[in-house]
Amino acid sequence: MNWINSLVRPKIRDLLKKREVPENLWIKCPETGEMVFHRDLEANLWVVPNSGHHMRMPAKQRLVSFFDGGSFERITTPEVHADPLKFRDTKKYVDRLKEYRAKTGETDAVHIARGKVNGAPMTAAVQDFAFMGGSLGMAAGEAILTGMQAAIAHKTPFVLFAASGGARMQEGILSLMQMPRTTVGIQMLREAGLPYIVVLTNPTTGGVSASYAMLGDVHIAEPGAQIGFAGRRVIEQTIREKLPEGFQSAEYLLEHGMVDMVVNRHDLKNTISRICGILMKREVEIPALTDQREAGKTSNQAVSQSETA
Repeated sequence: MNWINSLVRPKIRDLLKKREVPENLWIKCPETGEMVFHRDLEANLWVVPNSGHHMRMPAKQRLVSFFDGGSFERITTPEVHADPLKFRDTKKYVDRLKEYRAKTGETDAVHIARGKVNGAPMTAAVQDFAFMGGSLGMAAGEAILTGMQAAIAHKTPFVLFAASGGARMQEGILSLMQMPRTTVGIQMLREAGLPYIVVLTNPTTGGVSASYAMLGDVHIAEPGAQIGFAGRRVIEQTIREKLPEGFQSAEYLLEHGMVDMVVNRHDLKNTISRICGILMKREVEIPALTDQREAGKTSNQAVSQSETA
């Protein structure tokens, strides 16, 4: 009977075991419901190929796609007090930090790096929405200031990719103090004559949109990004009115003069490089602008010439 215990039963157990299938192999497009293989989505910079919907992009991958050859130098940021207020909600704040640090492999929500973009040196900061919703706390504020100081020291433009739900409530007034502190850093960049470019990604809200995310020299938004201070439901309940369709979307804000341009993720690198080159007074190749009125005149002239002939 040993052969039954040692051979048959283990095989039966293997058959009955639930097959382990890796999660997130297929990702659903929020707009069309299309299922996209995760590697295809990653290769396309997290933009759904058919619908063009811009999914959230991991912070590390954004740096890799932004800098030439994916090569960059991470800038070390200062350590801050982990839990100054001894805050606790459903769990201790220190335990929540440990959880997100283990999950993301990062100490906090902002990544700072320096490298070259189309051959020109540049300093960039990326907010990681995967780390507590990219919330602004003391560590994030210190990181942004460190990045701005590094840009001043190396005389490079500073580019910020914003993605945040707002200030970090677990740090109270100390998180709100990062709003004026980063504003001082922006003033330092301006005094040094260095460009400060903000890329607004989905979502950029709360105290971040009320401070450094709306103080750039040029504001670029990704298509479909939600940008605003309070949420749509909160505003509607406060003013007791129905808001327009697409309110707080990148396209709506562009139409109403709140952002300068809406740029596809694939074109961000070249667009930022061109803007920084102009502001730094370098020779820049500017693509020909297509004006519909001029195009119409040209086509009408061509038609009249052909009729004359």
